[in-house]
Formats: sequence, structure tokens, C-alpha cells
Amino acid sequence: MSSATETAAEMNVTGSEWQAGVLGGLFGGALMGVLLSVSMTPVIQNAIPALWGLSGGVAGWTVHMATAAILGVVFAALSKELPQYSSSVGQSTALGAIYGVALWVVLAALVMPVWLSAVGFAGAPPLPNFDPTTLVAHLVYGVALGATYPLVLRR
Repeated sequence: MSSATETAAEMNVTGSEWQAGVLGGLFGGALMGVLLSVSMTPVIQNAIPALWGLSGGVAGWTVHMATAAILGVVFAALSKELPQYSSSVGQSTALGAIYGVALWVVLAALVMPVWLSAVGFAGAPPLPNFDPTTLVAHLVYGVALGATYPLVLRR
């Protein structure tokens, strides 16, 4: 238990900040998930669950939303370290957009193709996978997260 407390203290993220990150991440993840479900259904139903050896839309949505919440907490830690860029809704939304693009480059374009190939997923995308539709989806996630975070934090 002490190592968890030390880790939280090192990140310097309070309960309300991580909760705002989770809620912002879930909101952004829901919007992103709907966009992906409409425009790229196999991503949610096949690729995302395949990362963990699962299949189907429920598994895909579960993994996607859990990841969105976790990445929301990472955004909260980043916001805590960069208060000059996250002190207003506008600034936080811009930071969220940058965060969304960074997630797209690292996770969608690089990590996901490698991971899917490693688990033997037949539909693994090429490396790098700079798909513009997934860029838009990650921007939607980041903007929604960035806009929601300070609103929830101020409640």
C-alpha cells in the first residue's frame, strides 16, 4: 500500500484531479468509440479486443473505455505539471488536442500495429499506421478530454 501512496504522491495528482481525468477520458472515449464504430467498425469489434486475446464488440468497447479512462488520468498528471497550459477550458482543450495527436502517433500508428502483429492478428495494420480517420478519432478524444477536465475539476 505504501508504494501506491508514494506513486500517487510522486505524480502529485489529487483525488479530484484523477477523477476529472477519468470522467474526461470516459467522455472522450465514448465519443471516439462512436466515431470508430460508425467509420471503422472492425477497429472496435476486432482489433482492439485482439490486443488482449479477446473478440467481439463488448470486449472491444470494454478495453477501449478502460484505456480511455487510464489515459485520462495520465492527462490529469500532465495537466498538473503544465498548469500554464491547462488553467482554462480553452487552454486545456488545446492541450487535449495535442495529447490526442501524440496518442495517435505513439499508440495507434506505432504500438498497435506492432502489438497486433505480435499476437498474430490477421488484420494487423502496416507499420507505421498513419490513418487519417484514426487521427480524427484521437483528436476527438483529446479535445473532449481537454474540454471536460477543467469543468469537472471545478465542480
